[in-house]
Amino acid sequence: MNERSSVAELAGILRAEMNRYSPGEKLPSSRALIDRFRVSPVTVSRALAALAAEGLVVTRPGAGAFRAEPRRAPARSGDTSWQQVALSAETGDEAVPRSVDARGISFSLATPPPGVIELTGGYLHPSLQPERALAAALARAGRRPGAWERPPLEGVGELRAWFAREIGGPAGLVAASDVLITAGGQSALTTALRALAPPGAPVLVESPTYPGMLAAARASGLRPVPVPVDGHGVRTDLLADAFRASGARVFVSQPLYQNPTGTVLADERRTEVLRIARAAGAFVVEDDFARRLAHEDAPPLPPTLASDDPDGVVVHVCSLTKFTSPNLRVGALAARGPVLERLRAIQVVDSFFVPRPLQEAALELVGSPAWARHGRTVAAALRVRRETLLAELGRQLPGLTAEFVPPGGFHVWLRLPDGTDEAALAAAALRAGVAVSPGRPFYSAEPPAPRLRLCFSAAASTGELAEGVRRLRTAHEETAA
Repeated sequence: MNERSSVAELAGILRAEMNRYSPGEKLPSSRALIDRFRVSPVTVSRALAALAAEGLVVTRPGAGAFRAEPRRAPARSGDTSWQQVALSAETGDEAVPRSVDARGISFSLATPPPGVIELTGGYLHPSLQPERALAAALARAGRRPGAWERPPLEGVGELRAWFAREIGGPAGLVAASDVLITAGGQSALTTALRALAPPGAPVLVESPTYPGMLAAARASGLRPVPVPVDGHGVRTDLLADAFRASGARVFVSQPLYQNPTGTVLADERRTEVLRIARAAGAFVVEDDFARRLAHEDAPPLPPTLASDDPDGVVVHVCSLTKFTSPNLRVGALAARGPVLERLRAIQVVDSFFVPRPLQEAALELVGSPAWARHGRTVAAALRVRRETLLAELGRQLPGLTAEFVPPGGFHVWLRLPDGTDEAALAAAALRAGVAVSPGRPFYSAEPPAPRLRLCFSAAASTGELAEGVRRLRTAHEETAA
């Protein structure tokens, strides 16, 4: 009999005999249980631990195991309906709910049920994460002198300098003093939105765009105003109109491998975005989330918008998380002028600072030879996965078209046949064993067509991607029937 079954069997016997003992009475010693049941000390220890987890016994080091006191009856449930009023904001004579909708984020962050293929996640599969390099960096970081001391509020100086070089490029327009270290990209994005616009203000967003940004804006009391995106990025002719019509002072953009379309902002539009924002007296929040997710066959990367902005129009957001691990929540905000102090103040109020050991681990990682090797591995793997997914879609689901093949990022954006119920298709796909993202949460207003976003970075292998498309075909056939 293996160890696991022995533990379960012994726990079952002791559970059945529990009524022999009064609450607080000591159970037989471990030695007595070993002799009686002819099992190992490890088996006894694990069986008692299982009963303790169930609340049946209490173990006291050096004293033994005792029957636990009976659990008290659960407290009587009260009436919490009053909270609906307390959680609302008064507007004239009317109470307006201030609910925060995190469904779009929760869906992509949630671990799918066992057996379900994940085509929703925006993080690298564990097999693509640099786990050994991360472990080694964390171990080295913990031994650094001062690693456990309180860090500077703005972040560790060497890490700020590294981000400044990455953001500013060869021209060096971004200085270390322009950078704040943040707890990942989402935290940086939320801080930027709160710093740049008061509650109730409009904020211009790309349409479609990342649901997490829409949720952060609405949670801050802002009103997202959509500006359409085409195959060359945001429509700058409509951007100028949107600034005039809305009076907005903030535009949030993903110029590189935009989520969900995968588009790259065209060179001529980069100049126009900065010119239009400057004329409107507005900020551009540059969400540069995917710069390190370029595919092996991608053309040379354009520089950041921040590297071509001496006037402080751009507030730059970036992170190490998507390129490494969801647990390495280290990112950066870069800005110039008075806005930097406001960003710093909001971050200090919200979270004080990013833990120093995590910052030191990030420094160890980006300075190691493993960093460049990991970049090459990810670039090659993402290209193969993208090509596999598109080939399988073309073979098994030719009616689902990808209008743009992204040269970077982790997803493809599919147009569904007119009349398709994307929510019903996503639900049927989950029943068939594959999780996909319907397009509706990516729009701040009514979507122009049914869509799906399929991610290829979180799947275990190319074989799993092919099987995921097969399951999606089953769901499509079910909903089209």
